[in-house]
Amino acid sequence: MLSLAPEIRVHSADLPANVVTMAAESPSDHELMIAVRAGEIRRLGDLFERYHQRLYGFFVRLTNDRAASEDLVQLVFYRILKYRHTYRDEGKFSAWIYHLARKVAADHHRKRANAPTATDPVDLHDHADSGPAPDARAAASDDLDLMRVALTRLPLESRELLVLSRLQNVEHKEIARLLDCSVGAVKVRVHRALKELREVYFKVRRERAA
Repeated sequence: MLSLAPEIRVHSADLPANVVTMAAESPSDHELMIAVRAGEIRRLGDLFERYHQRLYGFFVRLTNDRAASEDLVQLVFYRILKYRHTYRDEGKFSAWIYHLARKVAADHHRKRANAPTATDPVDLHDHADSGPAPDARAAASDDLDLMRVALTRLPLESRELLVLSRLQNVEHKEIARLLDCSVGAVKVRVHRALKELREVYFKVRRERAA
């Protein structure tokens, strides 16, 4: 029956500028997730493209295990698919996906509580090949190595806070939503975690020098 309807052509010149702009914009994360929740499962691929690298970095910095991190990213998207009906219209997708990621990370740490630390840690920051002289680069590399070791010695909660706020650049208000606390409380916890990291860092450095 739809084929019998007259064809209506609308040109962009006939539309208000704001309508044309909105049509050209990509759907938001929230809109994509609403579509997934409604049964458009293919839109999950769009969300994967937007978030898989961020989630991979999140897991690598928590676990120091690249292979496991790939699996954990897949598990997050499996859970998104499984629990898509629990996504709320008023929620923010980035907060929701990190909520799922934190649960996946916690499950992973419980299962691997007695496993040895991975020997292939990832840098906290990317560094270009061109830069300081070799001896300066070696010193910087040593500092990064010490920082990675110190980070792995922190309690999981402190590590999550630092990874989210300092390495994933998640806003304090989103972290507050994740932790169900105020922005002020998040700032205090981040400050404490940084202080704890500093103390552990110098402890590790003393151990290496002994």
